[in-house]
This record gives sequence, structure tokens and C-alpha cells, in this order.
Amino acid sequence: MQDATGNSLSLQSMNMQDLEIQYRFRLEDGKEELFLFHLDPTSLEITPSWANELPEWTRLEFHQCANCPLEVIDNARCPAAVNMVGLVDRFTALLSYDRASVEVTTSERMVCRESTIQHGICSLMGLLMATSRCPMTWFFKPMARFHLPFASTAETIWRASSTYLLAQYFKQQDGGEPDLAFDGLVRIYNEILTVNASFVKRLRSACDGDSMVNAIILLDMFAQSMPSAIDASLKEIRCLFVPYLKHSSRA
Repeated sequence: MQDATGNSLSLQSMNMQDLEIQYRFRLEDGKEELFLFHLDPTSLEITPSWANELPEWTRLEFHQCANCPLEVIDNARCPAAVNMVGLVDRFTALLSYDRASVEVTTSERMVCRESTIQHGICSLMGLLMATSRCPMTWFFKPMARFHLPFASTAETIWRASSTYLLAQYFKQQDGGEPDLAFDGLVRIYNEILTVNASFVKRLRSACDGDSMVNAIILLDMFAQSMPSAIDASLKEIRCLFVPYLKHSSRA
């Protein structure tokens, strides 16, 4: 089978080698900040280049999330915090409303956006949390594999709900009971609210400016709206399936 470009559809064509994701920030003062990450195709995790130079605010017990399943005896550092160190080091003094041109490059596409620095950081921060070893973000790893920077609310609801349903398919294949009511997805986002609240405390202690803190607040605003929006949003999306549903009902 081939895709629209004539390429063979196979595991090899899905880039089962290390995946490269690049974020380039061009700031108003002419400076550039480049972040280059290699995503392991099996673990869907990145290994930051700064992993051996970790500040105190990355300690697991420092504002540890109330729902964190990790134990300090086995995990000295918060996995999500470790992934954030380079981002905090470079952007600690920037303000949320500072402007930037952000260019995101993957093997599939390049996406560019002119926006405030907090929106660029928000997109990268979501990727870094999902590709960390934090158990609370495991659900988001497949979405990180098919990273879509600057996704709208509608796009994110589409991606999250589709990812969840695909996970339920695999769960059923493994002999489990699938959840088609999205109850588990609601719980996932409620758990992320707890994670975000603790992360705000971490970042406030680590940053001079407000861009990092406000970036995670942007992520949190969406997480807050997701549980109540899922049902309503899916009802709005249903109209997109009307042609197929009409056809399949006659088949």
C-alpha cells in the first residue's frame, strides 16, 4: 500500500528509527535559541543533553505532585522537571508578551508561527512533558510521536479523543474492557490538573520572568476545560461523520 505521495506504507515508512524534532526561536532582539531533540521510537522519550547538570528544583520531593506514583528512594529527580531544565535556563528572564518567531521542524513538516514567547514555550513544554518518564503523562506519548505544534483547541480534542479510542482498541485486543464513554480520558485530564499545579510552583522558584509559568498556565487552562468539553465537543464533531454513518447503516 502507498500513501498520497507514492511512498510505501509500512513500519519503516513511519520512521521507526530515532525521530528528530527541532524548535527554533527567533527573538525580537535578533537572538536565536535552537532546541534539537531525538525521540526514541520505542520508549517515546528524549534524553536531554543537560541530564547531568540538574538544579535543585528538579528534585522529586521539591513540590512533588500529590498524585505522583514515584518514590524518592528510586527517583531522585522529577522526570518532567529534568526535561525542562534547558528550556528554563534559556528563557528564565523572558516575559510572556515578548514576541518571537517559532519554527518547528520534524521529518514530516515544518510549522512556523509569529506569536508571543509564551505560546511557543507552551507548545514545546507540552512536548517535553509528554516525552519525559513521568507516569502521569504516558497517555500523551503517542501524540508526541505525531507532534502537531500550535494545535487549536478543536484539533487537540480531536487528537486526544482519537488517541484514547485507539488505546481502547489495543486494550481490547489485549483482553481488557474498552472504555467507549471517555470516562478514562476525563480522569487523565483531571490528573494532569494536579501535575500542572505543582509544576507552576516548581517554575516560580526557578524563573525570573513569567514566560515559563504562564506557558504552563496556558496548558493548564486547556486541561481544565477538557473534562467538561469532551461530551459537548464530540457532539459537535459528530456531524463530520454523517455521510459515513448514513452509508454504513445501509451496508
